[in-house]
Amino acid sequence: MNRIFLDVHALQTVPPSNLNRDDTGAPKTAVYGGVPRARVSSQAWKRAIRTCFRDEHLLDPAELGVRTKKIVELLADRIAGLDPSTEREDALRLADETVKAAGFKTEVPKRKADQAKKDGGAAPAPESKYLVFLSSRQLDGLARLALEGAADITAFLKTKENKARAKELADTRHSVDIALFGRMVADVADINVDAAVQVAHALSVHRVDNESDYYTAVDDENTDEETGAGMIGTVDFNSATLYRYAALGVHQLAANLGEGLRDDEPRTEPVRRAVEAFVHAFVDSLPTGKINTFGHHTEPDAVVVKLRTTRPISCVAAFEDPVRSDGGGHLREAADRLAAYASDVERAYGNPETTLTWVLRVGPATQKLADLGTEAGTLGELTAAVGRAVAERLEKKPA
Repeated sequence: MNRIFLDVHALQTVPPSNLNRDDTGAPKTAVYGGVPRARVSSQAWKRAIRTCFRDEHLLDPAELGVRTKKIVELLADRIAGLDPSTEREDALRLADETVKAAGFKTEVPKRKADQAKKDGGAAPAPESKYLVFLSSRQLDGLARLALEGAADITAFLKTKENKARAKELADTRHSVDIALFGRMVADVADINVDAAVQVAHALSVHRVDNESDYYTAVDDENTDEETGAGMIGTVDFNSATLYRYAALGVHQLAANLGEGLRDDEPRTEPVRRAVEAFVHAFVDSLPTGKINTFGHHTEPDAVVVKLRTTRPISCVAAFEDPVRSDGGGHLREAADRLAAYASDVERAYGNPETTLTWVLRVGPATQKLADLGTEAGTLGELTAAVGRAVAERLEKKPA
């Protein structure tokens, strides 16, 4: 298959906020170009992207997965859904044995077991020792397997054939989010999934120093004689113009997805849907750390998407020398630098004959980016154009 990559660059200005906290509660930072920068971890933004898939209805629920330790309870729900006559205790037992056969280790958490014993309640369901990422279709397949061997699930799953089936069910028909972001299971390395997407930590294009807000809260029931605050505290924050970047290996995504969700659609269709959903969610998503405190609802000021056959190229080096405000903000200078650097790096390392570029931008400060490629008027137009181009590339035979 042709190697096809998608580069997604974005400039996004956020007001005072604390999108992603470190262990002290302060916004995460990093030193780049010799100065401190605001930073939002890739993990925080990937979580926001996965949430956007669901909240914005970008993909069918059957195309999404779930990441949880409560995999036994989740599978038991699927078993009961397929056979409502199955008692809850039996469903949990079937689910636990099936999960183990697929290679995932489970145990009853000691804290929950102790609490149940103290309360005199039923024993809690086993949980996996780590977060397990499974697609909706994988859960359905494992539930059907469990019911097939319900008469004696332990003996049923001890056979080499059925144990192999359990592992195969966990390693085929991946959801879009698993295909994009991958899956790592230390105990069962043969069902790991290589991520098709690499997401960079978002960095401010300029120097940032964290600030601290001292706040007080008044007790509504205080009398006139009771002065002073009912509560005092501090919250750290910063504001920044961020450079965001992600690289998507379309060929890896296609390999991870394998067969489509529906038999009557072209093989490129699930990849096109996944690419469109990812581009939309990458642009539109936003980590929600302290969002009730700061209300930092912004969208990117500019987005540049490149479809290429050469390896991915981040443009973060455009900001290695931090943008310095002249009193008029950082966005215009950041957009000018991104436009210049993207052109220079493409000239030196790219392949203009096979690289396609789209630009979505807002306002006059981002005007120079318009020269990089085809302008899209809306996010919907951008994602549709990228999706069509990806499908066309996938349909071409390798040279």
